[in-house]
Amino acid sequence: MVDGGVAGTARPYPRHVVDGQRVVSFEVDGDQVEVPDDGSTLLGVLRYKLGRTGPKAGCSPQGQCGCCTVLVDGEARIACVTPIRRVNNKTVITIDGLDPDRSASWGEAFCATGGTQCGYCTPGIILRLESLKAQGVEPKDGDTVRKALQAHLCRCTGWQTIVEAWEAFGRVSPQDRDRTAAARRAEIEGGTPQQVHPGIALGRGGFSSDTAPEGSLVAVRDGAGTWHVANSLPAARTAAGKTQGRRTTIDHSWPLEIPPGDWDITLRTTWVEPAALETDAAWCEPGGEPSSIIGNGGAFGSKSDSPVIEASRELATQHGRTVLAVGTREDTVLWGAKRPPVAIGLNADGTGTVRVVACDGIEAAIRSVAPLVNIELVNIDRPAVSASLRAAGWAEVTVALVGLQAKLNHAAHDADPHASASSGRIVSPQGATAEATIEDGRIKVKVRCGQPLDEIVLRSYCIGAAHMAWSWLTSEALTVDSDGVAQDLTIRSFGIVKAADMPEVEVDIDITDDRVPMNGSDVVFIAVAAAGWQASGYRQDWPVGPIVLSKS
Repeated sequence: MVDGGVAGTARPYPRHVVDGQRVVSFEVDGDQVEVPDDGSTLLGVLRYKLGRTGPKAGCSPQGQCGCCTVLVDGEARIACVTPIRRVNNKTVITIDGLDPDRSASWGEAFCATGGTQCGYCTPGIILRLESLKAQGVEPKDGDTVRKALQAHLCRCTGWQTIVEAWEAFGRVSPQDRDRTAAARRAEIEGGTPQQVHPGIALGRGGFSSDTAPEGSLVAVRDGAGTWHVANSLPAARTAAGKTQGRRTTIDHSWPLEIPPGDWDITLRTTWVEPAALETDAAWCEPGGEPSSIIGNGGAFGSKSDSPVIEASRELATQHGRTVLAVGTREDTVLWGAKRPPVAIGLNADGTGTVRVVACDGIEAAIRSVAPLVNIELVNIDRPAVSASLRAAGWAEVTVALVGLQAKLNHAAHDADPHASASSGRIVSPQGATAEATIEDGRIKVKVRCGQPLDEIVLRSYCIGAAHMAWSWLTSEALTVDSDGVAQDLTIRSFGIVKAADMPEVEVDIDITDDRVPMNGSDVVFIAVAAAGWQASGYRQDWPVGPIVLSKS
């Protein structure tokens, strides 16, 4: 049985009140519309009544990720927390209603700088930047841009290339660029097929929640595991009794204890959330195959076991219609696999013990870089963990080994680790190399990973990896209770470093390397984490807290 809440296109209402219900009249992307004032949000109306899929629902309705940002009378507004009545008699512009010339210029700027990867967050960011342009903010005023980006979250790019896109707006022409090679490099770095072209920054990456056929039913799962099917996402959420997730007041903890021993160095990590901005979504026609849960790359190894895949298939068969199964932000946090926490103790000779939450492949990943350590697999039922997340297992152990050697060297020479933080040359199991140095308040990275194919894409992924590593090291943590249930259910509670707080990253790519292309951003991720840990003074428990980088 389908619950109520029919979503359709808006029809013109001849009166201000229809059937006793007030209506809201406004202009959207040049079209005058009237819709019932039924308590919906602006995002709910735009996506589910008017079919505008440009604004994305990354945290909806938490108002924390900025993916749904639109312009209301020229000012940036987060649509998922804007009641529809607030736009009465106003003008709303989504990414698809932006002036075509300006839209094209933004797309070219983001593509030319690598300011977009999956493209889920950038439609909202572009409209935020458009509002800054209207306010007269200068192209070189990056500080103002970074402050404005506090309203947004981007997991892929690390912010820097977005600021560079702001600076490049109107100054780049359509590029004569091998997009096939660029897409190949993006797939090598991200692990899944990806498109590279200006339209990606405009939100046209083929996301399941955008591409479900018109008239599809929408399914949302309640807390007991039952899927509720309705004619729109808001109606399905209501039927499932979904309420907005909250940030817990409980402090995060570390699930594993350091192995007993008199170690020369110790390192311990906690639960972290992959935080892909596109929430889990897949649609399926009766008798067909579900759509990809990953629209345009991204996810960094997460989402592979999401329940929306099979739910869309089964519900389509049950209802005889196409069904889009959607996870809310809270669902995605509760369902999604986390990075396996570790507790490591190492001796000066590289021997030691690694405790790690057990999952398929994690022992082999650790053995690939540390054959001398003893591995203790700890079975914890939940939250789920996966060795598929970026460099899981071998990243942590490599950082510990690098830190051990650097700590011993500094002790031998009575040197200050904060003054010369460097990862040294780190080699991935595939043979890619990277070195990260923290100097003059910046993170400097050298990477060698075979034929670059496309330096813009490779640089973007390396900067993004540096941001992910810096976040992981300094601030990311997910509170999980004693029953293994995640308690931090909002985007802002994950601790992802904001644009204004991220150090500048310089990337030096070895363009002479003629080997077969291989992933380079994973080894950059490890190198930056290793150098940052050194700069922190090898604080045992991650996240280590803020690291102050001095400038000469």
